[in-house]
Amino acid sequence: MGDSKHECRCSPTQIQRYRARISGPLLDRIDLHIEAPALSIAELRNDRPGESSDAIRQRIAGARQIQLNRLTGGKITANARMSVPQVKKYCAIDAKLGDLLQQAMEQLSLSARAYDRILKVARTIADLAAAERIESNHLLEAIQYRSLDRNVFY
Repeated sequence: MGDSKHECRCSPTQIQRYRARISGPLLDRIDLHIEAPALSIAELRNDRPGESSDAIRQRIAGARQIQLNRLTGGKITANARMSVPQVKKYCAIDAKLGDLLQQAMEQLSLSARAYDRILKVARTIADLAAAERIESNHLLEAIQYRSLDRNVFY
């Protein structure tokens, strides 16, 4: 499943049964669910340079500093460790984004725990972009990272 060159022979039931080996409560505790498909030969041979490790390191250091400044005075230093009241305070979204998140929660049948995880990840994505508030692109990216929560449809 997920290989563009080979069709999956498993039925949706088989895929669900395989994914069910990881319990829902355990899966809820994993912040990022990312599928990593194989690269094509053309992608491997591409000579275009990607973003340098130094540039990525600087962006991450900036985001970590933003988090440290935001969470000053507490015992935690990262968005992932925020409590529910901190999520409400620092991950506030407007009504439009709230509706978008509600729609995703309903359509993807996500849990209440996933709701807070999505907001924390969206806050981190916004921090990496040096954005003051969570914007729709940050929220949509965070929702996308819940891919293993989704039901399998063909």
